[in-house]
Amino acid sequence: GMSPAVFKNGGKDLMIKYNFSHSPFGHILIASTHKGVCYLAFFDSSKELALQQLNAEYPNAQFQEAIDAFQTNALQIFNPKANSIEEIKIHLKDNGYALGLDLQYIINQVRSGFFGVQAQRFQRGQDEIRVWVRYKKEDRSSITQLEDMKISLPNGDRVPLKEVAYYTIARGEVLVNHLDGRREIQISADLKDPINTSATDIMSDLQQNIVPQLQAKYPSVSASYEGQNREASKLSASLASAGIPILILIYMTIAFTFRSFSQPVLLILLVPLSITGVAWGHWIHNFPLNILSILGIIALIGIMVNDGLVLIGKFNNNLRAGLSFNQALIDAGKSRFRAIFLTSVTTVAGLAPLILEKSRQAQFLKPMAIAVSYGIAFATLLTLIVLPIFLSYNNQIKVNFKWLKSGDFPSKEAVERAIIEQNEQDKTQEIQSSNTQNA
Repeated sequence: GMSPAVFKNGGKDLMIKYNFSHSPFGHILIASTHKGVCYLAFFDSSKELALQQLNAEYPNAQFQEAIDAFQTNALQIFNPKANSIEEIKIHLKDNGYALGLDLQYIINQVRSGFFGVQAQRFQRGQDEIRVWVRYKKEDRSSITQLEDMKISLPNGDRVPLKEVAYYTIARGEVLVNHLDGRREIQISADLKDPINTSATDIMSDLQQNIVPQLQAKYPSVSASYEGQNREASKLSASLASAGIPILILIYMTIAFTFRSFSQPVLLILLVPLSITGVAWGHWIHNFPLNILSILGIIALIGIMVNDGLVLIGKFNNNLRAGLSFNQALIDAGKSRFRAIFLTSVTTVAGLAPLILEKSRQAQFLKPMAIAVSYGIAFATLLTLIVLPIFLSYNNQIKVNFKWLKSGDFPSKEAVERAIIEQNEQDKTQEIQSSNTQNA
């Protein structure tokens, strides 16, 4: 029969679930680390016997070295059958079928003899008395007595159990779970060395190399990747469908605010650059990128766009006030430096206790705090240094485009939307004043 299995990392997005056939030595889970393919086996029999059988089937696999390599990267491996109790499983021999027996027929007799069968029930006063019949304790205390138990045949004859059946001893199931109508067994593990071992790499190797081999050998195998990996896939799918519309809405909002098509693009260009700070932060603290990191990046985009709006808004106001392009840009950086810098400092200072916390509960939220704090610290430099450079390059492109279009070389201020809009308003006011005077 087929038996499902699950391999999951408790906090590192490492989980795989698939059906895998039973073997004489129990369930096998094949996993991989950055050091190479590692085979992890859960044995129902002795490890030595299991390794012999494994090496006989896969002579070039070097299972002992692979298991040792995996155990250096995995810890707290959980096998649901490890907590179960051992049980005797009875199997019918071919001659048993020839005598007209079936497995249920034999099991019913074994149960009646060793567990008992209710023979009578009667009332005595207010108490109900049940009479059970089974072997005496000394006749049901060893496996040898099970082998010698007499089994009644359909023709009335009696034969020892060992003549028509044999038994095996294996651990039973603690809990039988089903997923979509199919039986599943969950096996989970944490990374022992998360600094040097990437759960994402292990999952990727499992998906691309290990599971396809299992599915090729066992066609009924089905695989699904659960835990944080599933949540990350759901988030990625959600961002793929909603991310672009959100960016379009951000662009439209900024464009309507500044009445400019180019300035919102400059702000959005800062977003991928700010992820550099997020990556450095995770590298410094030895944390892998996960779902919370992505959520932190989304929050970071909002903070960074807000800082950029403050700088660009002041720059446009300076142009309307009559300052030259260069002076307006320098003055905007000076006047908004304190607001932008203090916003970043207070954000980083507020998240610092969480980042420096060593408790287990804090480890869950740390990736988000790292993404926001390091990202906003790096975004501050981008807003105060890179954004003015972008504005300057954007102005130069518009000046050159205007020159190519009209043949006249305009000033830097004349091509900026704030000045164009102001000139249009002045012309409108002049026309209105002229009409008023004529009236």
